[in-house]
Amino acid sequence: MNEFLTSPHLYGLITGFYIIAGLCFIGALAGLSKHETAKQGNILGMVGMALALVATVLLMAQQNQLSTADVPHLGVAVLVVLTMMATGAVIGAWRSRTVEMTGMPELIALLHSFVGLAAVLVGINSYLQHGAGRDTVHDIEVFVGVFIGAVTFTGSIVANLKLSAKMKSAPLTLPGRQLLNLAIVLVSVGLGMWFSLVQNDHGDGIGLLPLLVMTALALVLGFHLVSAIGGGDMPVVVSMLNSYSGWAAAAAGFLLGNDLLIITGALVGSSGAILSYIMCKAMNRSFVSVIAGGFGQASVAADDRDYGEHREIQADAAAELLANASSVVIAPGYGMAVAQAQYPVAELTSKLRAKGVDVRFGIHPVAGRLPGHMNVLLAEAKVPYDIVLEMDEINDDFGETDVVLVIGANDTVNPAAAEDPSSPIAGMPVLEVWNAKDVIVFKRSMAAGYAGVQNPLFFRENTQMLFGDAKDRVGDIVASL
Repeated sequence: MNEFLTSPHLYGLITGFYIIAGLCFIGALAGLSKHETAKQGNILGMVGMALALVATVLLMAQQNQLSTADVPHLGVAVLVVLTMMATGAVIGAWRSRTVEMTGMPELIALLHSFVGLAAVLVGINSYLQHGAGRDTVHDIEVFVGVFIGAVTFTGSIVANLKLSAKMKSAPLTLPGRQLLNLAIVLVSVGLGMWFSLVQNDHGDGIGLLPLLVMTALALVLGFHLVSAIGGGDMPVVVSMLNSYSGWAAAAAGFLLGNDLLIITGALVGSSGAILSYIMCKAMNRSFVSVIAGGFGQASVAADDRDYGEHREIQADAAAELLANASSVVIAPGYGMAVAQAQYPVAELTSKLRAKGVDVRFGIHPVAGRLPGHMNVLLAEAKVPYDIVLEMDEINDDFGETDVVLVIGANDTVNPAAAEDPSSPIAGMPVLEVWNAKDVIVFKRSMAAGYAGVQNPLFFRENTQMLFGDAKDRVGDIVASL
C-alpha cells in the first residue's frame, strides 16, 4: 500500500482521472443544451463527479503518505473524508427526493451559498497555512477568492429567502445604497493592498486583520446587493449567483492547486455569466440595471390605473372553446409550478391532440423563477419536446392561434411591456398572447404578479379569467372534454 501511494504512477492516474472528469463536465454542459440529450448530459456530469471524488481521495492519501509514514494517521484522514462525503451524499439524496419542483429555485440558491462559504474557508485556511507578503499572486488569489465567496454566500442566502417567500420580494434598500456599495468595494481594495504588503510567515499576525475586515464587508455587500433587487429579476439573480459560485470555486482551485476545480469553476462561472446575459437580453435590461435595482419598485404608477372590468369563464365553457379550436398555445408560468398542474396540463394536451387540435407550448426565457424551470416541469410530465417552443419561435404565430391558455403566468405575457413606455417592464420582450382570437387566463385572483406590475391583458375584450387552483381547473376542463 505504501509503495502504491508513493508511486509516481499514482499521480499520473490521478491526473488522468481529472482530465476525463473535466471532459465529462464539458460534455454535460453540451448535453444540457438540448431536450433530447439532457439526460445523457446529466449522466456524464455524474460520472465526471464520481471520477473527481475518487481522484481527490487518492490525491489526499498520496499527499498524506508522502508527508508522514504514520499509516494509522492516513487511515484516520481517509475515514474523516469518507465520512464527510457519506454525510453529504445522504443529505443530498434526501433533499433531492423530497424537494418539490417549486422549491428548486430556492434550493439552488442555497447550494450556491455553500460554494461561497467553502471559498471563504479555503481562502482563510490557505492564509493561516502559508501567511501573506511573500507571494503577491497567491495573496491576490486568497483575497479575491474570499471576497467573491463572501458576496456569494450572503447574496445566495437572501435569494433563498426571497424565493421561498420568507423575505419580501420587493427591493429592500438603504439610503445612498449605490454609494455604500462603492465605498465597500473601494475599502476592500485598500484592505487588499494592505494584506499583500504585510510580511507574515505563518498567518498568525496582523495580516489576518485586513482579511477578516474585508470578509465582513463582503458579507454585508452580498446581502445588500441582492436584497435591493426586486422579485421580477430573480431569474437573473439566480444565474448571476451561479456565475459567482463558479468563480469562487475557481479561486479555491487556484489556492489548492487543483486543476479540476479550476476547470469546473471556470465552466460554471462562464456558463452562469452567459446565462445572465441571455436573461438580461430576454428582459431588455442590462446587467448593471439589474444590480442597480429590480422590477417591483414602489413607484409603479400603473397599479392605480382604471383598466375596466374583467370577464370570467367557467371550466365547461373553456372546454367547449378548446374542443372547437384548431390551434391552441399554452403559456405556462410559476403559478403552474405552484399548483403542480403540469400533469393535468399534459393530460389536457394529449386529449386535445387526440381530437386533432394543434397544441403547442410557448416558453418565455424567464418564465418562473429559475431559467429552464418550465421546460423541466413539462418534461417531468412527459410533454413531447417537439411541441415546446421558445418565445422567439412562437411569437409570430399568435395571430393565427384560436385559443391561448395562460396558466400561472403574468409578467411574461404583459402587453404593457410593448405598449406602455411608462411601465416598469417597458421594452421587455414578452409572449404576445393578446394577438390570439381568445385568451383564457388561469389565476387565483386579480392580484399583480411577482414583479408587482398590473397586467392590462386581464381586461382585454378577448380575454377571460378562469379563477381557482390551476390544477383543479385544468382537471375540470379535462373532465368536461
